[in-house]
Amino acid sequence: MPPAADTRPASSKNPDSPALRAIRRIRNLGIIAHIDAGKTTLTERMLFYSRKIHRMGEVHDGSATMDYLPEEQERGITIASACTTCTWGDATLNIIDTPGHVDFTIEVERSLRVLDGAVGVFCAVGGVEPQSETVWRQSEQFGVPKIAFVNKLDRLGADFAAVLEAMRGRLKANAVAVTAPLGQGEAFSGVLDLISGETVNFSPDDQGSTVTRAPWSPEEAAVAAPWREQLLERLAEADDAFLELWIEGAPEEADIRAALRRATLARAIVPVFCGSALRNMGVQPLLDGVRDYLPSPLDVPPPLAETADGGELLIGPDPEAPLAALVFKVLVENGRKLAFARVYAGTVREGETVRVLGTGSDGAGSEQAERVGRIFRLHADRREQLESVGTGDIAALVGLRSAHTGDTCCGRGLDARLEAIAAQPPVITLALEPRNADEGKTLDEALARFAEEDPTLTFSLDEDSGLRMVSGMGELHLDVLQERIRREYGISPRAGQPQAVLRETVSREASAHAIFDREFGKERQQGDVALRVSPRPRDAGNLVLVGDFLPKDEREARKLLPPALLEAALEGVRDGLQSGVATGWPVVDVEVVITGVERTEGLTTVPGCRMAAAQALREALTEARPLTLEPIMRTEITVPEEFLGAAIGLFTTASGKVEDVEDQSGRKLLRGTAPLRRLFGFSTSLRSATQGRAGLTLSFDRFDAP
Repeated sequence: MPPAADTRPASSKNPDSPALRAIRRIRNLGIIAHIDAGKTTLTERMLFYSRKIHRMGEVHDGSATMDYLPEEQERGITIASACTTCTWGDATLNIIDTPGHVDFTIEVERSLRVLDGAVGVFCAVGGVEPQSETVWRQSEQFGVPKIAFVNKLDRLGADFAAVLEAMRGRLKANAVAVTAPLGQGEAFSGVLDLISGETVNFSPDDQGSTVTRAPWSPEEAAVAAPWREQLLERLAEADDAFLELWIEGAPEEADIRAALRRATLARAIVPVFCGSALRNMGVQPLLDGVRDYLPSPLDVPPPLAETADGGELLIGPDPEAPLAALVFKVLVENGRKLAFARVYAGTVREGETVRVLGTGSDGAGSEQAERVGRIFRLHADRREQLESVGTGDIAALVGLRSAHTGDTCCGRGLDARLEAIAAQPPVITLALEPRNADEGKTLDEALARFAEEDPTLTFSLDEDSGLRMVSGMGELHLDVLQERIRREYGISPRAGQPQAVLRETVSREASAHAIFDREFGKERQQGDVALRVSPRPRDAGNLVLVGDFLPKDEREARKLLPPALLEAALEGVRDGLQSGVATGWPVVDVEVVITGVERTEGLTTVPGCRMAAAQALREALTEARPLTLEPIMRTEITVPEEFLGAAIGLFTTASGKVEDVEDQSGRKLLRGTAPLRRLFGFSTSLRSATQGRAGLTLSFDRFDAP
């Protein structure tokens, strides 16, 4: 593969150009955390203090701005990532509030793919909870610089120091306090700014809008001293330039802030802020931290794109370059498609035609010329129309009918695809049965729309029974889907019991030879194919190869076997791998080698070769001792110590394997794995056995034999 080309901005010749100054002010950030850590409440305060909204909504009463879906308001959780834009000082903040529940992990994944920075929110009592760890790891995979906010410091049992230690231990993050709490629990009254040496207070009379600062009293200085010393020490370890200043004497406030920015962008340090979003305390210093320490689009490595000839190209943040944008989310509203896009280079304008480069279901590339009808700046479910959107920014484009999640939009002069967004395979399936033919048509329309919006949702029609088999990431995922179908389409199809999605593989090598010879109507179809199947390592995927049974000379090979017949045999194998012989589920992790295709002049046909290959494959799979694979879930249970024995007993009864038990803020954290089919109803049993005091988090780990 040719080396990646360097595409530094042409405008970088003038780093103070208005275009680059505008990009330098942009902060694309996500709010990530475990469910119920306070992400949406924090986002609500950020919008209020930046004057984007004039009244704060609350999650608990269903009035939060960012949780605009009725299902979110009823459940008090975030289901779909919501975008908004506000300003803080001279910075423009594009904020995405992401879900905390593992069933909606695709929303986090595709948001992190296009963000430059993130704010991790942690509960001061719960600390680093299971999904916190998951989303943090996701952000690390994308190399996203982060700052953190320890929330709920007003709650009984809050422990700021323990959360920092958990971040260092479990997340391997170099967490450093930038603000520290003045008191904890009921005594929490303010925030100590460890850089400026001031106490920050927030007026309860105007919902924390009035912020007052005062130099530390001797008592406050004594509380802050160890935190400040730790900040300076860790900063000196992470930044060589600051180390020299620190050795020479007391560094200035500006030196500390500059070094903290450099260390954050290098992902050597995670600045940690603290407060209580619900009590309107600590949010404004966090907003200052977002502006001061998180990167602009100019501060992050440019993404790689693959060119048409197989080379690589770095897409630099150049407003004068051809358009390069990534579609990271799709919504369908009233039959119109909204494509959420991050612009990496160039500018997209209303009314212009762009090329949408995608990847088809067969892996082949696709290209469509589409006209951008309108461009919107998003604020949850409200929109502001724009004439254009430029480099580094995020907006929704209307008119891209062929766009899907992960597609690239580019302009003239660029023929390169940005890396697509990978989606995890669904692990649970549900049968939906329409009550009549009209309801069936509506159900198909609804499922097609929701599958278009959500890459982790798939559906198929069982022709024999008329059932729609819908697969997703978990029970909550499918529950929310059914609620949306009822509310938005006015139908209530009958639903079966959830079942685990299965896969099939083979446990040994086997060969088969099949001759297909039948008449269909007035035409005789004949084919003769031999092949061999063998197992591959788990998660290696399928590999379909052609053996060396044909002459090396291409002309001689074409005489013996026209390419159409060989392609038909390959197509028969690929189609056959979609349905195993033991379960009917797709076959995975196998190698299939076609070892022979015999041709009889005047008899052998393309359909005959395809059917012979499918028949040979089924015979070989049967001989190779098919093995059923099911979803194995990574399971984390938090439980009071007195209920640990009961939790372990229930878990092992569900075929769970305990891997680790850890102390966590006075509770026990049990980690392990278990097959999904044994975990249906497990959460209800766990709550009953622990008087409702246990927490359960499931995330897909792998397909494997139980």
